[in-house]
Amino acid sequence: PRHNDRKNHLRWWIGGRVGTAREKPRSCVAVSAMMARLAHVLVGLLVLGCRGGNGSSLRFHGVQADEVQAESYTSGRKLLGKEHKHAEGELIPLYANKVGPFQNPSETYQYFDLPFCRPEEGLEHKPEALGSLMDGNRLILTKYELKFKEDTDSSVLCSKILSPKDLAAFRQAVKHDYYFQMYYDDLPIWGFIGRMEKITGASNAALRYYIFTHLHFDISYNKDRVIEVNVATDSTQIFDITEPRDGAESNSEEVQFTYSVAWKETNVPFEKRMDKYSKYSFLPQHLEIHWFSIINSCVTVLLLTGLLTTILMRILKNDFLKYTRDDSLLEDSDDSGWKNIHGDVFRFPANTSLLAAIIGSGYQLLTLTVCVFALALVGVFYPYNRGALFTALVVLYALTAGIAGHISSSYFSQFGGKNWVRNVLLTCFIFCGPLLILFSFLNTVAIIYRSTAALPFGTICVILIIWFMVTFPLTVLGGITGKNMTKEFQAPCRTAKYPREIPPLPWYRSTVPQMVLAGFLPFSAIYVELYYIFASIWGFKVYTIYSILSIVFVILILVTASVTVALTYFQLAAEDHRWWWRSVMCGGSTAFFIYAYCFYFYFNRSDMSGFMQTTFYFGYMGIVSYGFFLMLGTVGFRASLLFVKQIYKAIKCE
Repeated sequence: PRHNDRKNHLRWWIGGRVGTAREKPRSCVAVSAMMARLAHVLVGLLVLGCRGGNGSSLRFHGVQADEVQAESYTSGRKLLGKEHKHAEGELIPLYANKVGPFQNPSETYQYFDLPFCRPEEGLEHKPEALGSLMDGNRLILTKYELKFKEDTDSSVLCSKILSPKDLAAFRQAVKHDYYFQMYYDDLPIWGFIGRMEKITGASNAALRYYIFTHLHFDISYNKDRVIEVNVATDSTQIFDITEPRDGAESNSEEVQFTYSVAWKETNVPFEKRMDKYSKYSFLPQHLEIHWFSIINSCVTVLLLTGLLTTILMRILKNDFLKYTRDDSLLEDSDDSGWKNIHGDVFRFPANTSLLAAIIGSGYQLLTLTVCVFALALVGVFYPYNRGALFTALVVLYALTAGIAGHISSSYFSQFGGKNWVRNVLLTCFIFCGPLLILFSFLNTVAIIYRSTAALPFGTICVILIIWFMVTFPLTVLGGITGKNMTKEFQAPCRTAKYPREIPPLPWYRSTVPQMVLAGFLPFSAIYVELYYIFASIWGFKVYTIYSILSIVFVILILVTASVTVALTYFQLAAEDHRWWWRSVMCGGSTAFFIYAYCFYFYFNRSDMSGFMQTTFYFGYMGIVSYGFFLMLGTVGFRASLLFVKQIYKAIKCE
């Protein structure tokens, strides 16, 4: 049933009953001369390395990549600023993007990996930006001649003799429910390659495999612009590709592929031609449930957090009254509590270089996330803006590298560290290192499968150039400024010469139970939203409700900070002064719940299968969860540090 629901959702798209979000013009704001130069360098690299030509192509272990050619920044802007205006009779190219099994969104292949009708002139690739290539898009010009405002009743695309190998390839595609994706005037369209039928006979049932040989295009226009395009298959025009019984060998079969085109006028303006995709990204009844679930979850979590904060404030108030009494009144009081460890609470932890690198990378990822939300709220990531999110992630990560270097070096200097070069290098690789190792493995898997998910060699070179020319220098520059501009750590209390012995603690006050408690409450605030995000990333739903996502993200940050502060207080009250690393682990523990949810979604909410899709899913979700650990661990550490400083500043410490 889940598979049928997802398949029906895609059929809504194919039938033209679902649509897209508004296209909005891009805008650039120069922040400073240095940032403008960096942006210019990045754009130049993206245009240079990621836009293929119409000529030859490179083959890298079975994956075709467009030949890297030089192209000016001006021509890139001209291409992005195309107005989509057409004259009557003008031939508008139809590009085929990819094919793949419906249940495995990451397992995609080039359209002409299947024996469809190829252009006689050879394959012509459309230039694509960096993010689009990272998203697995490989647009290739097809033979379809769809001229503006010219109807076609029935036109022969080609007559093709399918060899036994071709028939087997089509059978495999139909068996795994392959779909195709095309683009016409930058509007996406989908369709299925064929269908299966179960024929019940006198003795036993048999499966028949059919491919669709006719495509009908319904295209709407407003004056001189294309507004909407839909594709439909004709169930009466099919070709039987079922394998012969009794082990007989398949013979070559001749099949004729045809298409028809119907144009109709509409009053929908060009600016709203993408609205239908976002309008039906979630069905109305699902949207109401979505809002209700989010509000219910947020109210529950906020009430629990408020209750926890109120209790903590009352306890702190009593502690302050207790610790600020006269010494004569303290003789009969219990000699225990967080004041007694004032000489050890600011004792620097072990592995300060690693701790500083985690905090620096967490600050960078938090800044990157905020910037991505800002771009989403202003409408940059409208549906099917091919690769816009990936491009933004690469560029923003490169430009925010200085934040990681500055914060990491600053904390490392405050902790008394000397080898700041080692700290800067650790900051550079603490997130990129695991990502590079994972990417190398997954890209190798994609190459073996000959999937479009494998990045071309030229694109990999561009990403490495961006890292070496922008990310690494900015991290080093931030490390230098952090080292030279940082003052000594200002602790409200003097640190004792010898550490205080920590009293025996019950099992539930150890690190792992505290992490479970700290991660559960923030996760409960986001688990409803996680389903919709997963259904968008690892499915075919379109996510456009960025306002809800922003609210949930803010609540996640607040709840993480509140819970970590509360657990830090209870840890100090038990006279355990090892709060530095504990605050990071408790703050980032939500990431383990997110990764555990990945297993639930995979086995209960999706139909994904196969080695490639499984490795891509768990691999990339693992690196995403690791990023959440760094980011939320930083939030927990920073909140705990401010809290500890404030409470010890409010009392008199000898």
